[in-house]
Amino acid sequence: MNLHNIKRTAKVSLVSVAMVLGLASCSLDYTVGYVYVTTNKSNPGLIDQYAIDFESGAVSQIGTAIAAGNNPITLLAAPNGKFVYVVNQGDSTVQEFAVQGDGTLASKNIYPVTGTRPTALAIDPRGAFLYVTFTYQAGFSAAKPGPGGVSIFPVNADNSLGTPTTQNVGNNPVGVTASYFNHYVYVLDQETVSNARILGFSQNTTSGALTALPGTTITATSTTGYAAGIVPSAIVEEPSSRYVYVTDQVANQLIGYIVLPNGALQAMVNGPFQTGLFPVNLTIDPTGKLIYVANYNGSTIQGYMIDGATGTPSGAVGSFATGTGTGPSCIAIDPAMGVFLYTSNSLDNTLTGMRLSPNTGGLQPVQNSPFNTSLQPSCLAVVPTGAHASQAIIP
Repeated sequence: MNLHNIKRTAKVSLVSVAMVLGLASCSLDYTVGYVYVTTNKSNPGLIDQYAIDFESGAVSQIGTAIAAGNNPITLLAAPNGKFVYVVNQGDSTVQEFAVQGDGTLASKNIYPVTGTRPTALAIDPRGAFLYVTFTYQAGFSAAKPGPGGVSIFPVNADNSLGTPTTQNVGNNPVGVTASYFNHYVYVLDQETVSNARILGFSQNTTSGALTALPGTTITATSTTGYAAGIVPSAIVEEPSSRYVYVTDQVANQLIGYIVLPNGALQAMVNGPFQTGLFPVNLTIDPTGKLIYVANYNGSTIQGYMIDGATGTPSGAVGSFATGTGTGPSCIAIDPAMGVFLYTSNSLDNTLTGMRLSPNTGGLQPVQNSPFNTSLQPSCLAVVPTGAHASQAIIP
């Protein structure tokens, strides 16, 4: 089944879920996972659905595009791979989809966010709480700017969402990430030029509530946090929860942080690190060794090797400024094999597929890439099939 045996020394180990589950079937399933792409040119928006060939990484459409809400901008899969959550910015909602046996999605429920204009979402690795950032709290709007927040949804046993609560944040939260091991949540607050920051919180594992970490303060009129460049665009945490990375779309930089024992962030002394033009999204491979940045104006992917001891990203061999379709808006790596990378390209309505080298980080186009999508793809998520391994991190 082309599984990878991966060894790490940074207090974590990677194991194959296939081994944990004791999979021993000799039958061959040629689909290793599914790619779901949100597109928002039409109203309602659409989600394109694709199956991934386990050998080539090429994708083929399954079913027909399924309706989302108004202006779906981002999505993610539940840790169990059986549900997908979509943020509909125009409706200020989160939409829940079930992954059916053939990989197609079935819409289940729609939940209102506790504010308006949602921007990003994250789910804790236990699948217990969903965090959705939004721009305006009640009483505020684009005409009357004010503080934003985070809707905290409890996730029920059937993956439906419970009644949300709200965490106040700054005026323009655009990203959020939840830690694998240490129960920290970081919100990326774009704010005004030269005032951007990361806000850090500890998570109450029973209620999902967030408490400000050292270095983060939030009042009715102001916030303080960790400096995050000029106009930060996306945030991600390395799988062992030791490092956090942010893209700055104006300075064309990747900013790295060390997670201190108390959850506070310390900027890496040798950063920031250069990217291509207008970086808008980033992802880290399942091993935690490689980070990839989508450069929107450059229409490229940039790859970096992560130094396990320091977190420093350095240019990956053969992956510097690899061309994609026009205007890559989102980037993801398949969690099953960890060798297929995809970008949604919003300006030419395509999906780019790449095969990455786990040893060097180099990228090569997969067979028949690029693939057509519906109009104006905004983001994508990849879900493994039950018949194939999904790499998991065990503390």
